[in-house]
Amino acid sequence: MASTMSDVGSTRGARDAQQRNENQAEGVRLQKVLSAAGVASRRKAEELIRSGRVKVDGIVVREMGLRIDPDAAVVHVDGNRVVLREDQVYLALNKMPGMLCTMSDELGRPHIGELLVDRKERLFHIGRLDMDSEGLLLLTNDGDLAHRLTHPSYGVPKTYMAEIPGPVPRDLGRRLRAGIELEDGPAKVDSFEVVDVHNGRAVVEIVLHEGRNHIVRRLLGAVDHPVSRLVRTQIGDVQLGHQRPGTLRKLNPVEIAQLYKAVGL
Repeated sequence: MASTMSDVGSTRGARDAQQRNENQAEGVRLQKVLSAAGVASRRKAEELIRSGRVKVDGIVVREMGLRIDPDAAVVHVDGNRVVLREDQVYLALNKMPGMLCTMSDELGRPHIGELLVDRKERLFHIGRLDMDSEGLLLLTNDGDLAHRLTHPSYGVPKTYMAEIPGPVPRDLGRRLRAGIELEDGPAKVDSFEVVDVHNGRAVVEIVLHEGRNHIVRRLLGAVDHPVSRLVRTQIGDVQLGHQRPGTLRKLNPVEIAQLYKAVGL
């Protein structure tokens, strides 16, 4: 009897595995996947495919009958990566000053995890900001994208607005672009621009792809222009815009595609 039950269980398990494989092999029609991802209507998606504007796993697709696994395939339209998995999350947060870039804090201080208590996903924050700084943070559960966006070798630029004492010497931008020697090695900015000067204070825009802790504050402090306020306004092509402090918003498909492109995904 035990042998018979074991045989039945083995047969059923093999049948279930075969059915799963068949379902996966069948997949979902490409035009339906593109429509569900919000790229275009089903009919427009078919036009995109026929015109050779769609790639699946790096290969241009022109036929209508192709079925893919949305959880495994990599799809690009006009060179832009399309997010297919419904469980992937991409958010922008406007961090307020006084808030920690941590998901919890033993001392009970304000932290970004408090804004995410209703979310079931495990999210990574991209672009740490110190407690006194504010502005754009990206949050995602896409581990590959998060890793590349934070790794300095991919050179994703970050833009900051910093308030510093005026007047600003005419050669300050040149010095910062050439590089400043810090205690942990030289650092430099990609660009520097004075945006405003008023009542002895100046607002400057700095773009750099350095990822070291407090790098903007340390750079400006090293040239005798300590920062009194620091706001990150952009990561890659994703902008903070007019998003209210302390709020989250979903990135749109164009912004997500821009991030993928910036890191070669």
